Order: sequence, then structure tokens, then C-alpha cells
Amino acid sequence: MSKKAGVKAKKTVKAAVEKSNKKIVRKSTKAPQTMEELLKKTGYKLKGLQKGQRVNGVVTDISKRMLLIDIGAKTEGVVIDKELEAAEEMISDLKVGDEIEAIVGMPENDRGQILLSLKQTVMDKRWELFDELLKTQKVVKVRGLEVNKGGIIVRSKGVRGFVPSSQFGREYLGKLEELENQSFDVKVIEVDREKNRLIFSEKAVSEQAAIKQQSEALKKVKENDELEGVVSGIMPFGVFVRVNVPSKDKKEKDLYLEGLVHISEISWEKVDNPGAYFKTGDKIKVKVIGVDEKSARLNLSVKQLTDDPWKKMAEKYPEGSKVKGEITRLASFGAFVNLAPGVDGLIHISKIPSESEFKVGQKIECFVEQVEPDNRRMSLSLAMTKKPVMYK
Repeated sequence: MSKKAGVKAKKTVKAAVEKSNKKIVRKSTKAPQTMEELLKKTGYKLKGLQKGQRVNGVVTDISKRMLLIDIGAKTEGVVIDKELEAAEEMISDLKVGDEIEAIVGMPENDRGQILLSLKQTVMDKRWELFDELLKTQKVVKVRGLEVNKGGIIVRSKGVRGFVPSSQFGREYLGKLEELENQSFDVKVIEVDREKNRLIFSEKAVSEQAAIKQQSEALKKVKENDELEGVVSGIMPFGVFVRVNVPSKDKKEKDLYLEGLVHISEISWEKVDNPGAYFKTGDKIKVKVIGVDEKSARLNLSVKQLTDDPWKKMAEKYPEGSKVKGEITRLASFGAFVNLAPGVDGLIHISKIPSESEFKVGQKIECFVEQVEPDNRRMSLSLAMTKKPVMYK
């Protein structure tokens, strides 16, 4: 081999070695050298977490001290301390491998841990439970917290709810204070999570048989029926009446329903105090003016058992006639004069001399100027020694 050929061969070998070394180097750089390279190669993505963020994960370990959840972060999320206690009931039903939703309480504490909370998940599950209880009408226990005018605030499964006074059986009427700090059975009758509204009924449990009877009785009652009943309660807004629904079959017992005579349906005249007309235990006759199937309650009237006095007012008090009455109310626009039960006329302020002074209860004489029975209105003017110009 010539000298030139030898040099050329050496260069060729050297070039081949260098080329080979370069390939080896390039191949070796493909191995992950950083966490970022490793994640890129495996396709695994770390999640950037923020406090309050909802995350989904898989339970990887359950112990008395902590719950571990793989949420796809650099470390597993942990539920510990008070958060563990708050979710104790829910955790008892979990097992490794279960999927679960949590809230990030702290993206990283001083130990490098991701702290998670299950409170919202627990609350979601509880509302789902109440939805199910509403559908199935299963009995659930509640604990009385605080009595107010409308009923009693209660707690069940960590959620606050309310039992209205109207949803208690006769056993507890007027005795709701006895249920504070006490547990009792109820049924769910309304669930509205958006409004944070959860309503229960004690009566649906204690008087279940009676409610079934009420449902049967309700089918036998029609609008305009006249029934007999007993006053069971008196309120500022009206009178509660327990009415007797007679059975057509003599072998069957009569059924009973609760009804309300609203203050506006007690008398044709203005009523300020229902207690001035009735007392508890009074036997009365009522007319059915409405049937509330949802509450199994009747809307009743006492005044509609008699004729509306306004129907005969135009005939009884023709325009221009002289009448006697009593002042019942004074207003900025005039004085109201009662002529008969349920019939008040108005003397407009423009028809009252400036020197005249009226008092409630004062007896006066008037002239009828105009009667509008359909609108239940009557215009009056003061009686004078001379007849008014319009009088003929």
C-alpha cells in the first residue's frame, strides 16, 4: 500500500468512528434526562392546581389517619384531620379504586402535600339522598334545633331543614318546644337545592292513616257543598274548622277534613278580629268555596251562606232617599257611614262643610246620591234642612 493510500484509509476509518460515536451520542440523548422530558415521553400531564378547584381522582389508600387520592398531580392528594372527620360517614362506604370528586383545599402545604376536601362531595350526596327520599317517601329522622313562629328548624344528615307548624300531627300542636334537641320521624315533602330549601312533614308519619282518609274524604267534597263543622283554631287571618264529611253508606264512618274560613269570608261586614265572632269548639255551618288537593284542605265561607246585602241596595236605597247611619271610619278623602251589616257608603270630603267635625260612632242622616251594587260602592251627602239640588 502506498503512503497516500494508507493516509486515506486512516481518514476513512476515523470518519467512520466519529460518525458511529455521533450516532451513539444521539441515541443516548433520547433517554429522559428531566421530569419534563419524562412526562413528555410518557404522555402523562401534571395538573396545575388552585385552591377551591374541583378535581376528580381515584382512591389509592384508606386508613384511619388519611385518605389518598390520585388526581393526576406530581403527588397524591390527601384528606386528613378535620376534613377526614367531616367525611367519615362517606369514607366508610369507599374502597380502593373508587372514583371520587374533591375540592383542593391547599395546592401544597409545608410538607409538599396536596390537601383535599370532600365536604362539597358529601353535601352533594346528601342532597341526592333527599331527592331519593322525596321519591320513595321513606321515613327519615331529624333533630329539632330551634322553634319559631312558623314551625321548627331541624337538622338531618348534616343539612338544615324546616318542619312547618301545619305539618305536625295533633300530638305536637302547641307543644313544638318539646321537640328542641329531640329526634323525631318525618318524611321529605319538598327539596330545592338552589334555594337551599328542605321541607319535612311529621304529620305524614304520625297521621299517615288519617291523611289517607282525608284523601278519600276530599273526593266526596265539591265546591258549593254546605257542611257542618267545629271551630278548631282561631288565627288573626281567619278560623280553622274541622268539617264533617258525611258518608253515603251508613256502614261507613263519617270522615273529617280541615278547612279555613279566611277573615274576608267570615261576614259581609268588615272583620278585624275573628275571635269576636267565634271561639274554639263552636259548631258552625260553612260553604265550600274551594278544594286544595295538594294540602287536602278546604277553603270555606260563612258569609256566603247568606245573600250579599249589596244585591238589594239599589232597590232598598234609591237615589235621593234619606237614610240614617253610623260613622265607622274617617279617611283623608271622606267619612264612611254604615247603613246595614256589610254596607258602607262614603261622604266625600268635598261634600263635608269645613266647620263639620265627625267622630267614629257618631249617628248621622244622609242622602243617597249614587249606588253601584256591582262595585259595592255608595255615594252619600249630608242631610240638610233643604233637599239637595239633584233630589226630585
